[in-house]
Amino acid sequence: MSIWSRISDALSALASGEGLGAVFDKLRTPPERSVAFTIAVIALSAKMAKADGLVTRDEVTAFRDVFHVPPEEEAAAARVFNLAREDVAGFEDYAARIARMFADDPAVLSDLMEGLFHIACADGQYHPNEDQFLERVAEIFNMAPRDFTSLRARHVPDAAPDPYVVLGVDTSMPLGEIRAVWRQQVRETHPDQMLGRGVPEEAIRLAERRMQAINEAWEEISAHHGS
Repeated sequence: MSIWSRISDALSALASGEGLGAVFDKLRTPPERSVAFTIAVIALSAKMAKADGLVTRDEVTAFRDVFHVPPEEEAAAARVFNLAREDVAGFEDYAARIARMFADDPAVLSDLMEGLFHIACADGQYHPNEDQFLERVAEIFNMAPRDFTSLRARHVPDAAPDPYVVLGVDTSMPLGEIRAVWRQQVRETHPDQMLGRGVPEEAIRLAERRMQAINEAWEEISAHHGS
């Protein structure tokens, strides 16, 4: 059964009058955690769309690029998006439920933030309201400020990112310690690790940009130390 079929099953609970929050609470264990992850990205993306006032074609394309929604499942994805956008519950309530769901594995929350940044920056712009939205979600997820800054540096279209910020390391750290941080991030970004955390196969492309960014940052730092 595809993840989108399982999402359709979850939507049957919504049809009976349950809210998205109640559905989240039922999806705490594998393999349904991958369903919860996808619904979380859709729901928070819908809430984030309200932050800058519109949903662009680029943002929709970015979501499809990450999750590869089959044509026959687009209606299910759109239904979750519209339910989240129209739900009276605020985004902080969604974020808090998601934070509780993945409290035992904060790396999943980092993966989720990666997806939100990917969608927010898909149109080549990063609206101040989107920044406030994502920063608040990161706070609810108990993400360290340095980790949030690193995520933003990897995604936000701006000047060339500082490689030390991308890796989340200090310029004063010995090269060996920086190498250890880089290797740890490479391990955490491996698709097998992400699948083990409950990230659905459809979202593994989130790792591609992350891996490229951290490798480029390491190469720049190591070249600087070698010069």
